[in-house]
Amino acid sequence: MQITIDNLTKRFGEVIAVDALDLDIHEGEFVAFLGPSGCGKTTTLLMVAGIYKPSDGEIRFGERVVNQVPPRDRNIGMVFQSYALYPHMTVFGNIAYPLKLKGVPKQDQYARVQHAANIMGIGHLLERRPGQLSGGQQQRVALGRALVKEPDVLLFDEPLSNLDARLRLTMRGEIKSLQKRLGITSVYVTHDQVEALTMADRVAVMNEGQLQAFDTPADLYNHPKTLFIAEFVGNPPMNIVPVEATADNGAVTLKHAAFTLTVTGERAERAAQHPGPVMMGIRPEDMQISHEGELAGAVFIVEPLGRENMIDVRIGDVGFNVLSESDARLNIGDTVRLKLNANHLQFFDQASGHSLLWHEHDRQLAHAAH
Repeated sequence: MQITIDNLTKRFGEVIAVDALDLDIHEGEFVAFLGPSGCGKTTTLLMVAGIYKPSDGEIRFGERVVNQVPPRDRNIGMVFQSYALYPHMTVFGNIAYPLKLKGVPKQDQYARVQHAANIMGIGHLLERRPGQLSGGQQQRVALGRALVKEPDVLLFDEPLSNLDARLRLTMRGEIKSLQKRLGITSVYVTHDQVEALTMADRVAVMNEGQLQAFDTPADLYNHPKTLFIAEFVGNPPMNIVPVEATADNGAVTLKHAAFTLTVTGERAERAAQHPGPVMMGIRPEDMQISHEGELAGAVFIVEPLGRENMIDVRIGDVGFNVLSESDARLNIGDTVRLKLNANHLQFFDQASGHSLLWHEHDRQLAHAAH
């Protein structure tokens, strides 16, 4: 089922929770709504579900406008953060409940519940009650209840937030695999960027009710269109520093009160063409500690992360997070040199926060398409 969101707006009194949102979600696509608390992602999901009515705009399932269609008539399956299971019912009763409401004959209920439970790997738990299940098993029951309706659309509202880290990892893979196998159009709300980037075909990044970008995970990470996306997407986050960029004899000088850096390349040249200060961004994995580094600083913190260490290097009042080999012997206070990969630098307009480079990326995509 294709979902079209056209100029969708939701107001609560004077507060605009969702502001003129436009999205086209393809049939069979897995889309994540990603953003901080209060960005409008859950409000948008609840409008798609029919629980909230839009203040303006349209929601279409295929060619059908569903603004006034009640939730029960939209043929959606919904999985909540709290699971919302009935504690007095068995697993069978919980999964069968939507079918009971629709008046499905008992014999058909049994076959469909058994099928949904087997898909979720809980076919042997049908006689238990939710209180006798683990968190992961309860989540599978909630998923089975959503699937048993054979929905056109699956909606997920932060469904893994209550699970421990290891189980979240397992369930991410299971949900993604299940969605691909069944081909159901799915919308997944999360504030966890790892969930969004690893599960979704495309990610809608939202902030303060507005859409920041709607891109593939790779494009969001490698070609952020706004400063907000650059800072929000990526763990550890991108290093962001204000600089003055000036071109001279084929090179570009990036100047900050704490350092001066000379680089070459088209990205830096674009920054130098922009009047006034710009925000320079570089990810921790695009910097390395090297004797050939252009910048000198002091180790402030060493954070062991297992296969690698996160090194906080201070240059004056500026801190750069750098990923380093775990066997690198560095101590707090050591003087080190940093080498930056100029081909991975990002630059943003300081006032608007818009990328100075994404037009370049669009041209590259268009060239590749031809």
